[in-house]
Amino acid sequence: MNRNDTLAALRERPDIAVLVIGGGINGISVFRELALQGVDIVLAEKGDYCSGASAALSRMVHGGLRYLENGEFKLVRESLAERDRLLRNAPHYVAPLPTTVPIFDTFSGIANGAVRFLGLTRRPSRRGALVIKAGLTLYDLFTSARRLMPTHRFRGRAETLRTWPAINPAIRSSATYYDAWVSRPERLGLEMLFDAMAASPSACALNYASVASTDAGIALTNGLTGEVLPIRPTLIINATGGWIDLTNKAIGASAPLMMGGTKGSHLIVDNAELHGALGGHMVYYENEDGRICILFPYLGKVLIGSTDIRVDNPDEVRCEDDERRYILQSLAFVFPAITVAEEQIVFSFSGVRPLPASDDSFTGRIPRDHFCEFVEANGHLPATLCMIGGKWTTFRSFGAMAADMVLARLGLARSKGTEDLAIGGGRDFPENPETWCAALAERHGLSVERACSLFERYGTSAEQFAEPSTMLSRSDYAAAEIRLMIEREQAECLADLFLRRTTIAISGGLSLALIDAVLAILAAHKGWDAARAAAEHAAFLALLAHQHGVTLSDLSKTNDKRSALCA
Repeated sequence: MNRNDTLAALRERPDIAVLVIGGGINGISVFRELALQGVDIVLAEKGDYCSGASAALSRMVHGGLRYLENGEFKLVRESLAERDRLLRNAPHYVAPLPTTVPIFDTFSGIANGAVRFLGLTRRPSRRGALVIKAGLTLYDLFTSARRLMPTHRFRGRAETLRTWPAINPAIRSSATYYDAWVSRPERLGLEMLFDAMAASPSACALNYASVASTDAGIALTNGLTGEVLPIRPTLIINATGGWIDLTNKAIGASAPLMMGGTKGSHLIVDNAELHGALGGHMVYYENEDGRICILFPYLGKVLIGSTDIRVDNPDEVRCEDDERRYILQSLAFVFPAITVAEEQIVFSFSGVRPLPASDDSFTGRIPRDHFCEFVEANGHLPATLCMIGGKWTTFRSFGAMAADMVLARLGLARSKGTEDLAIGGGRDFPENPETWCAALAERHGLSVERACSLFERYGTSAEQFAEPSTMLSRSDYAAAEIRLMIEREQAECLADLFLRRTTIAISGGLSLALIDAVLAILAAHKGWDAARAAAEHAAFLALLAHQHGVTLSDLSKTNDKRSALCA
């Protein structure tokens, strides 16, 4: 169903079994789980799908090596199992990532790790080779029954410097192990959402739809028109992450404070020297204050992060200047001879980790695990299940946990699992992608290069986007791709298209000409007049500047420079 169909159905039949509030990765996960059981379910997201914390992850799919220090062995084991499932179920977006840890000491961190393990408050000291060896040995042990990637290995100082000549020469050794990364987390979330709706006619979802209490009960407000629709769910799932407490207040749920999120900011850098210095690896390192940082090749650029700062208002989160300085300072520690210029930062992003409320003075000690709590019915408000905590890697198992609790409350039985369920373009994934792409190119009259580009973006769903079409200005996206996203993927504004349906913004591919070209397609489809289109243009440029550190002058200078280089 399209948006109008969904709204019409809710007007005619406001009684539903389950309302999921929150269209991030966890909300989509529990929505998919329940839709596959045939539950009458509606998902409402006040912004766009995967536009909050689910768009601001470090792009890692990992077990959480550092969580071992906190004694979170169950979480690490679960995360590694979910990582391996994603490697199988979403191979178009999730891939192995060799990860190297620079080591500057041998014995450092042993006593500190013991103190942290015992639950005493103390900031970490630098981890030495023995501590890292112990952690990686556990990592390998947890995955020994389903070995998908190589076990860890250590390198001495001489071999490390030969392999990474630009690394800090004070290094003693290094350790390499394998985790994974996700190229397009927002699209993976969308594919799960659309898979669920395709599988179940009783499941529907709306973005730009907020939920609040009224005198008569619960109402959904269409954020695009202002229309208010009363709805009567039997049960509510609050899957709004860092916004859980705010959502409980908005719907009238009487619950104690549940969340204590922290902010994590990241930079995307266009620096060829740094990209080359990584040698295809993620470098997982400690800053001088003991904070874990990462950098790895991402869509032709380098992703560097992150910070870990307590926040009170998740709606005001962005990467601040002091965070930029901190991240670049951490880079200077591990690659001291490489300098990143301000204009080489092509994008920044920040999100709120949905951590449970905690008074721990050190944010790194707050548990990263997930759990659910019911807030019982009160007046017109039905019972509400709150999904608390979690990390991106474990969204499937978290969604399954929440769904099982809901099914038990509704007196229903599970009929289908998702452990081995392929996602979107990960279905029927070919053993030989080159052969598959060559066949796609032949069927649709495309160049093999174009077919490979579509396959990288959409996996086997590339077939849907393979219509020959004019390429957009200064872009490797085609006009037909954008039109399909608008028509089929509930894209309502420029931010939806540039920040979530595509990777154009995060990979530094924006230009004023491209923005104008996409806006023309969007405005024609929506029937916008010149004034409405101009307002959308201005709003998007303001969002880029405020939230992502990309200003109009940056766009002009960056793309003029690239044009000159290409010429």
